[in-house]
Amino acid sequence: MPIASPKHALDPALLALGTAIKALRKTHGISQEELAHRSHIDRSYMSSIERGMQNPGVMTVVQIAAGLGVSVAELAAKARL
Repeated sequence: MPIASPKHALDPALLALGTAIKALRKTHGISQEELAHRSHIDRSYMSSIERGMQNPGVMTVVQIAAGLGVSVAELAAKARL
């Protein structure tokens, strides 16, 4: 299990991003494991991101958006960031 981002875990922006990722994933009927595979990241890391425990880098967000079939702008808009 990834270690939570000590400085930013549960920050409202990370919680919003995680909620948006999870909502889009469910809308597209994709399991967390499948999205992690499509995004080229570990499933436990994906879980931590969805729970707002991780502060993913820009390239990770790009990979997740691509795995969801949306743009980073669409993902950010869904998260209201």
